[in-house]
Amino acid sequence: MSGKYFFSFMRKNPLITNQYYHIYNRGVDKRDIFMNKADLNRFALSVKEFNVVTPIGSIKHLMFRKQEDSDVQRPNPLVSVVCYCFNPNHFHFILKQEVDGGISEFFKRLLGGYTKYFNLTHKRNGALFQGRFKSNLIDDNAYFLKIRPYVHLNHLVHDIPKEKMHLVLSSEKEYDTGNFIIVTEREAKGLLDFYNGNTNYKKECLDVVSMIREERGLTSLLEEDLLP
Repeated sequence: MSGKYFFSFMRKNPLITNQYYHIYNRGVDKRDIFMNKADLNRFALSVKEFNVVTPIGSIKHLMFRKQEDSDVQRPNPLVSVVCYCFNPNHFHFILKQEVDGGISEFFKRLLGGYTKYFNLTHKRNGALFQGRFKSNLIDDNAYFLKIRPYVHLNHLVHDIPKEKMHLVLSSEKEYDTGNFIIVTEREAKGLLDFYNGNTNYKKECLDVVSMIREERGLTSLLEEDLLP
């Protein structure tokens, strides 16, 4: 995970393969994108299953095929996932693009597919997310050391109401258990080797989040998510 960080919001130039990016977006009009645990689980499942070079079709059809054929092999991914946090009304990822156009294709499938599911389930129409996803190219080591904890424990940066805490899912659980489902195991191993284990990584993340909270205080989910 060497390199330097650079910010790219406009995406006039293509996202670069083999580079790391901070990707994030929120609900349109700051609305919740998860209304219940079933929504959150569907989004997490979509993140995992849409991350393939060869299109899978719909999640429903994929689940049917898996039931019919237990030997379905997982093809090459569009992106590698370093860490993530899904909050009630927005999400964050740190991703590495694995193939040309991989990040854009991944989010086209993920956000399009999830919006279709959400609108059908909750009997609504229209956009769910606030425009195109935002992307920051990470090519500065010092910033990488700060943005990883920020994304990994992003829910601790915000003042999330207790009644919505069940609508939070982050990569913290995967690193704590060593059971990597969304996170790419190769990326996790490299990160944990760098920190000499998850105990040190967890402590560093908590220290960075504590520093961010001291700098600006807890932010409401309805406020802009100011990046570190």
